[in-house]
Amino acid sequence: MPIAMDSIARISRHFDESARLKSASVEELAGPIAAAIDLVFGALSNDRKLLACGNGGSAADAQHLAAELIGRYERERPGLAAVALTTDTSILTAVGNDYGFEDVFARQVRGLGQPGDVLVAISTSGNSPNVLRAIEAAHQREMRVIALTGRGGGGIAGALRDGDIMLCVPHDRTARIQEVHLLIVHCLCDGVDAMLLGAPED
Repeated sequence: MPIAMDSIARISRHFDESARLKSASVEELAGPIAAAIDLVFGALSNDRKLLACGNGGSAADAQHLAAELIGRYERERPGLAAVALTTDTSILTAVGNDYGFEDVFARQVRGLGQPGDVLVAISTSGNSPNVLRAIEAAHQREMRVIALTGRGGGGIAGALRDGDIMLCVPHDRTARIQEVHLLIVHCLCDGVDAMLLGAPED
């Protein structure tokens, strides 16, 4: 069956738009990402941990980040303390049922978070109520926050405090924002590994 040329053109537009956004984001995001790497490394090297949360595709990004830190990114090293707050169905359904879905992450942050820990809060819109509540809970626990957002940052932009870090993708389309969020996750993991193990020779 021949491939329709309009499908090829549509696919090409996705690749082109994603590539352009990533290139355009470097100048704006490189500095804050470097600061986020320093924050994560400082916490992990002082026996603190990273908690991560988000909804939908952002939940997948939170789990991806935790998996790369607990497991490995590209090089062998000891596992690093990271927990995705999106994976325990008993906790999510119990808290959602008993307290409301807006508290599914905040309740975990209050139970697991300690001063000096870091919350990675992911929301493409910046307006996810349960992520906003998780940020509030993190501040109550004297944790710092790294927020991955888009669309100007939404409500999260106003919820962050001094010492927190905003990584806001300069785009309005969810798919494009998520693609850059994944790149940011990889940059964080690579940066932490480089600080732990030294920069690879290649």
